Amino acid sequence: MRAVVITRGGGPEVLKAQDVEDPAPLGEGEVLLQVAAAGVNRADTLQRHGRHPPPAGASPYPGLECSGTILALGPNVPSRWSIGDKVCALLSGGGYAEKVVVPAGQLLPVPEGVSLTDAAGLPEVACTVWSTVFMTSHLSPGESFLIHGGSSGIGTFAIQIAKHLGIKVFVTAGSEEKLAVCKDLGADVCINYKTEDFVERVKQETNGKGVDVILDNIGGSYLQRNLNSLGVDGRLFIIGFQGGAVAEVNLQAVLARRLTIQAAGLRGRSLANKAQIVSEVEKNVWPAVTAGKVKPVIYKTFPLSEASEAHRLMETSTHIGKILLLP
Repeated sequence: MRAVVITRGGGPEVLKAQDVEDPAPLGEGEVLLQVAAAGVNRADTLQRHGRHPPPAGASPYPGLECSGTILALGPNVPSRWSIGDKVCALLSGGGYAEKVVVPAGQLLPVPEGVSLTDAAGLPEVACTVWSTVFMTSHLSPGESFLIHGGSSGIGTFAIQIAKHLGIKVFVTAGSEEKLAVCKDLGADVCINYKTEDFVERVKQETNGKGVDVILDNIGGSYLQRNLNSLGVDGRLFIIGFQGGAVAEVNLQAVLARRLTIQAAGLRGRSLANKAQIVSEVEKNVWPAVTAGKVKPVIYKTFPLSEASEAHRLMETSTHIGKILLLP
């Protein structure tokens, strides 16, 4: 099969589509997929630099989500899955390839009304958002929610599911074009972080109270400002460190307002934990997707052979929504 190989650590040019061996024989509870499309994620660019290695036993090829067709079933796969089913999947790696092996617990049916290609843009964002701000931070109807990077794949999904559930949505983004898309998706308060202080704007819009939950991909450089933007019993969930992993912080606000700081990724979780998240997503998110309340936002697709171009685009941060690779 063809797969994208990271030939060495470095820039986008180190990604090469090559002929590689087919995946190993299927183990207990595994399925083999013919990949239709794979999502490109910022974590893939970190893996390319050698900073986000795959877990033990995972495929060495990048790609944390895909859509495709089931080609083969291993032993003891649940009876709901059959050869020929159209699915999308959360992966530990290997999505940038023509075929990939997936534990059955990480499969989702392609939602009605979503194309097989576009479905590749759902698993990583849905599982990330649902496992963080809903399963862990318990974001609830009637609360307020600040999303940094509102025009990203994560952001465009988070806006839609939060609005569907009756939550007031604040977003930051770096251009008026991006903010306009966020507004169209349902964001209530759109803040250009290049021209406005998001802490001040949040305070204005909440009569000084602050928001209930923040989803943050920046990390260190935003930590104090995020804490300053939270209300009593507020929860900050960190999923990335684009602004660094180290910060000095005044903890008085944490104590005075009973704030909670949380952080987690998806890739390193156990199979059982991932299966639980995928099950929760199917139960709680998929009905909203099927009803057309939440849609994948696809910015651009590239052939597998142009994975380096997809990474270049990802690293410019000029895209809005998801970037996909097509084998």
